[in-house]
Amino acid sequence: MLRRMNPTWLDRYIFHQLVVGTALVTSGLVVLVWMTQSLRFVQLMIQHSLSPIVFFHLTGLLLPSFIAVVLPITCFIIILFVYSRLSADRELTVMRAAGCSDLMIARPAVALAFLTLAACMVLNVWLVPASLGAFSRYEMQIRDRVAALLLEPGVFNPVGRNIMVYVQHRSPSGILHGIIIDDGRQRNHPATIVARTGSLVQGPDGPMVELQQGERQQIDPRTHELNVLKFASDTVGIAQASKMVRNLPPKTSEATMAQLLHPNRQILDPAALHKWRAEISRRLATPFAVLSYALIALLSVLRAKFRRHGGLVRPFAAVVVMVVLVASGIIVQNLAARNNALIPIIWLVALGPTLSIVIVGFSTSRRRCLGRQTPEPAQ
Repeated sequence: MLRRMNPTWLDRYIFHQLVVGTALVTSGLVVLVWMTQSLRFVQLMIQHSLSPIVFFHLTGLLLPSFIAVVLPITCFIIILFVYSRLSADRELTVMRAAGCSDLMIARPAVALAFLTLAACMVLNVWLVPASLGAFSRYEMQIRDRVAALLLEPGVFNPVGRNIMVYVQHRSPSGILHGIIIDDGRQRNHPATIVARTGSLVQGPDGPMVELQQGERQQIDPRTHELNVLKFASDTVGIAQASKMVRNLPPKTSEATMAQLLHPNRQILDPAALHKWRAEISRRLATPFAVLSYALIALLSVLRAKFRRHGGLVRPFAAVVVMVVLVASGIIVQNLAARNNALIPIIWLVALGPTLSIVIVGFSTSRRRCLGRQTPEPAQ
């Protein structure tokens, strides 16, 4: 039994082709997706003269999410391509003539599928949420820094969603003159701040404006009277984006597994709780779909009859089935985020094809064994 489990030279031969092909195709697809998705950050880098290091740091945090999406599809493509090439070169025919069963021939592909499953599980459970969370925080810091440091004189500059800053002019030393700040972060208590001079400083929560010789104007919501508070010196934080991220719950894709399993119900509405419950099953079930993709690719090649000019029907059918499974998984995940009663279907779509293929294959092999062991009637 142990000898059968040890990898043979044939396993290493096929597995080497699968691993090299998976690495090359995955790298190429990830770079292609990275280039298309990073174009939206190029304008931000050019307009605000940010360094290339910031660009690569920001877009590099998106790579784990790209890999998590591309890797299962790449595994299917490489298994289908390598085994189709082995069949076209009659190498599968030689292997069978040497006594290798289809199960032995499929072992390298199954091993690659399990390795891909483990990698996708690590990506979904830990690496992707951590990288997306770091990406959001870093992006907010850059936007706060850029919005604060590039205040154009004579223009009403929006900083965040609810803050508007006007600067009459800026001295060569960086001192701001004629400052007006419209602060609407508190919906029921908007305020207008006017100051003669000020300067930008970096605070613990982001950019801040140190104001000199000004006043704060605010309307009392009860009496509807204008309250004016004069000050000699005051500090106003304008890093709205980073503060909002700290006060709001994380996005569904950025929440850690601990946060998903133990959500803070005080800051989450029922719709968000439904999304978080569905996200738990999505992260844990999606990697198992790799096994389904691998078995579908193997069946399309190993169960096909050899043809001199190759057969395109079965590989094309395998691609169609894989696309249907991917689309079904996406649709079910979106529906389950709204209705948690559909969460078991996420597991059914991910594990159903694998279990069906294994059960059918086991029953077929068992019938063959029983047919061989049935004694012939005595004459």
